[in-house]
Amino acid sequence: MALAATILIWTLVALICAILLVAGYFVHATRRIASRAEQMVPAAGSFVTVDGVRLHYLDAGEGLPILFLHGLGAQLLQFQPLFSHLKDNFRVIALDRPGSGYSAAMEESGPVAQARIIAHFIDQLKLDRKPVIVGHSLGGLVALAIALEHPSSISGLALISPLTWFQETVPPEFKPLYIPSRAKRRLLASTVAIPTALKYAPQTLAYIFAPQTPPADYMTEGGGWVGLRPSHFLATVDDFTALEHDLPALEKRYGEIARSGLPSGLLFGTADRVLDYERHGLDLMNHLPGLEIKLLDGVGHMPHFSDASRVAAFIRRVAARAFQIGSGSL
Repeated sequence: MALAATILIWTLVALICAILLVAGYFVHATRRIASRAEQMVPAAGSFVTVDGVRLHYLDAGEGLPILFLHGLGAQLLQFQPLFSHLKDNFRVIALDRPGSGYSAAMEESGPVAQARIIAHFIDQLKLDRKPVIVGHSLGGLVALAIALEHPSSISGLALISPLTWFQETVPPEFKPLYIPSRAKRRLLASTVAIPTALKYAPQTLAYIFAPQTPPADYMTEGGGWVGLRPSHFLATVDDFTALEHDLPALEKRYGEIARSGLPSGLLFGTADRVLDYERHGLDLMNHLPGLEIKLLDGVGHMPHFSDASRVAAFIRRVAARAFQIGSGSL
């Protein structure tokens, strides 16, 4: 009996040691990958503190302001392809949403909380005119939340492949991001999440960009490396998990945007595999009469990479309406 107990104890000790060794390996790997990420893509912009939260943003060009909000798991370098088309005529500002990129996280999460801090960010910039908001994917939902919660902060909406409607069932591709437990999120962020994300990065990018091919330099020029850090993983999970709390209420209010007369436009690729263009794009017309719709045949979820010139032209048209100027001057 004593021998059996001894064997059991040593088996448990060996098992615990093995678990600690594996966990230690993943903690070390996570730190190494995160350090490399910050070397490959360092902070490229300026910092400002808004409501006690340190935010990172890029600010280039001169003229009427356009503010860019990136999607889930991304950061401000997502919009570099558009800057070269727009910065000669506009002041282009791209923000790392709270928690993403090099912006610090907020205590709250979700599009409504982010809308509030972004509205305060706009106030703090002291712009001559209120900006047109360009929101991509989940950033499009945050833009809609700003239009609903803080309409006086903006001049117009240009939505690119936006998330607009809540889905009860989590798509298979996004199930790894639905983690209600905060303790589990933090455990995964510091151990297996980042090495796993790096391993499957080619498949993830292929899915997001399909049917187009991801740019060869996306991990650096598009900022892909920045997402391979625990803080960014936590922000992505927070963003995704919080949708069930805010989105059902927001989508019931879209008609308020039309009644306010806010100039709005929406651009979608018809081959988008991440968000269905009919559900998240065409259905919005029923709630926003007068919404300008631009469809790009055969284009996927990242049109600002695959067809930057036409996306820039779409933004110019929305800006012309929002700022009440002739499109020829833009």
